[in-house]
Amino acid sequence: MGGGSSRKGETLDSPAYRAKLKAYESREAMMRTQRLTPDLPPWPCTCFYPMNKKRKVGENWFLLPVEDRNRLMAEHGRTGMTFGGRVTQLITVGLGFDDWEWGVTLWSRRPEFLKEIVYRMRFDEASARYAEFGPFYVSYVTLPTAILDHLRVGV
Repeated sequence: MGGGSSRKGETLDSPAYRAKLKAYESREAMMRTQRLTPDLPPWPCTCFYPMNKKRKVGENWFLLPVEDRNRLMAEHGRTGMTFGGRVTQLITVGLGFDDWEWGVTLWSRRPEFLKEIVYRMRFDEASARYAEFGPFYVSYVTLPTAILDHLRVGV
């Protein structure tokens, strides 16, 4: 490894850089497994929507420098992490299979958590400026008898 500098002034052979690389490597196998065979929560509230990154003049995500895209997605990720324990997500890739590049599926225990995360994250620049969304589908998974009981409808 050479002594080239990174964005934050660290060199590739610095202790701080090596520590960050080791931390990422220790999480990589778990992250890969979770993407390939996700452990989905048994939460009843779900939301699905397809999305693309814009390719419009002045708002072309793919013409941004990699550093800018990384910064914007890090901001987006930090917002999402504030919903840890309340919302879980699964991002699927549709490139080549559909008109949309990604599918986003969210799960939560309560429907208002879905509303909160979608509302908050739409203000991140990565979404507000560079994302296009398809229709949102929301569902609640439960047994028919539980719905009737909740609505106090006698059978």
